[in-house]
Amino acid sequence: MPDLTVTTRIGLVAATAAGRRHADAVAAAWPHARLVEGETVADALRSAWTGCDAVVAFLATGAVVRILAPLLGDKHSDPAVVVVDEAARHAVALLGGHAGGGNDLAEQVGALLDARPVITTATDAVGLPGLDTLGWPVQGAVAALSRAILDGEPVELIADADWPLPALPPNVQPPASPADGDTAGGGAAGGGYRLLVTDRVVPLDERTAVLRPPSLVAGVGASRGVPAEEVAELLHRVLAEAGLHPASLRCLASADVKADEAGIRSTADVLGVPLVTWPATRLAAIDVPHPSEVVRAAVGTPSVAEAAALLGADGRAEHATLLVGKTATAMATVAVARHVPRGRLAVVGLGPGAPDLRTPRAVAELRRAAVVVGLDQYLDQVRDVFRPGTRVLSSGLGAEEARARAAVAEAAAGRAVALVGSGDAGVYAMASPALEYADERIDVVGVPGVTAALAAGALLGAPLGHDHAYVSLSDLHTPWEVIERRVTAAAEGDFVTVFYNPRSRARDWQLGKALGILAARRPPDTPVGVVRNASRPGERVHLATVATLDPAVVDMYSVVVVGNSDTRLVAGRMVTPRGYRWRS
Repeated sequence: MPDLTVTTRIGLVAATAAGRRHADAVAAAWPHARLVEGETVADALRSAWTGCDAVVAFLATGAVVRILAPLLGDKHSDPAVVVVDEAARHAVALLGGHAGGGNDLAEQVGALLDARPVITTATDAVGLPGLDTLGWPVQGAVAALSRAILDGEPVELIADADWPLPALPPNVQPPASPADGDTAGGGAAGGGYRLLVTDRVVPLDERTAVLRPPSLVAGVGASRGVPAEEVAELLHRVLAEAGLHPASLRCLASADVKADEAGIRSTADVLGVPLVTWPATRLAAIDVPHPSEVVRAAVGTPSVAEAAALLGADGRAEHATLLVGKTATAMATVAVARHVPRGRLAVVGLGPGAPDLRTPRAVAELRRAAVVVGLDQYLDQVRDVFRPGTRVLSSGLGAEEARARAAVAEAAAGRAVALVGSGDAGVYAMASPALEYADERIDVVGVPGVTAALAAGALLGAPLGHDHAYVSLSDLHTPWEVIERRVTAAAEGDFVTVFYNPRSRARDWQLGKALGILAARRPPDTPVGVVRNASRPGERVHLATVATLDPAVVDMYSVVVVGNSDTRLVAGRMVTPRGYRWRS
């Protein structure tokens, strides 16, 4: 979800004192929001429409409709408009729901003002991904396809490669066999609906929409001072002659010495793609069909355009195919390569359990995924977030490595996968085992979560106010001798110490041993906090000292926080001074 509050100019329009108070609250929270004035409210609204990327109007919906109706142009260029009522009870996404980000803006305004977002876009209302929200250009009969998807009509999904699309509902399926459908060309077979995923130019009809994946890289070489018009004309001619669509360009690529070439950079800017450059030594290592000693003498590599096209954005030339060899004009050279898609693995931390401690990014990644993998009890916490058609792979306790392997295998097959864990996925959770297997075929996205130590610390007070160490007491994968050495080091360093996996029915002695190591090096009245089920039903907080804690109150649903020699109880809360002025 884009954060419109920091990336766009938001115009605020209000007529009443209450509306101005709400507008002031928004302006105070969002750096790019400002109140727009005018001789009349209508003038202010029209000024916001023409001068801002989005508008939040604290007015009646009918008034906003009447004022803006004559100004409407195209949903891809008009600003988003959200209307908030006088009491700030509702934030209505009035215009630009998908294309302009109005739905997201309504959600964000609602969160800020404690107003209920009102989203009437059909796909959003029923949890389906709009074709124009998938992050790729979409063309053709978008409205007709969206309606067919909503109505449950059969829609053929025909893709040139296994791109990591989000979950699509069951009525959107590949053809049953190659004979039943077509490749990504031609019209809709049998008059049915088709969703094509291709970088090729294809004929469109009233039942076909095309998603343009970022599969193409154009390598560009040029003489110094090349005009942007020459670069752009050559690039578009090369793409057209090859039957390739410019909307699938991932980037332009060239040599480092061309990084500041205005004609190339301007072309990239107009296309809305980045310019990636490579050192001559890296380009020279790429095997190309048309090397040139003249080019080698000039820039230190026998190929710029072809080699750069193959290296692409991430240097994976072995996963690229040169579609168009170098084609030159007087001052410019262009080559085009297709790069195979990589699967997508999002490793998602769900937080300690409470839905309001789950990050918006975690929710977005769960809705972005076609396959979600995780422990059954964690998946049960978030099933309401999944889009229709999401495939869920759940398993029980003790299957961590199997879950990691399954998630990586799904991503390696080109799918969009979310692997979930509680707390933060990188802290004693699924990120580590998964990334041991994730190779260069996979794009990995890490989504941080509120780990158990932070949730426990917030309930205990401020025990983590100074240096602290996390130690897992589970010796299932780590020998006890190693754990004991780490606990001893934390004790000798006077770290506040947080014990994860502190005690279970099968491991009932390790916590007592670890507490003994700390007690030997700390005052007997050093506070100890035990938090069980932080932010979940059955939450419990227990305070004791290193001398009095009974390990029997601890189980695997608990986190144990042992203070350092400076940790104190203040009004029943654990506090570890940071080094600021402290009461003697």
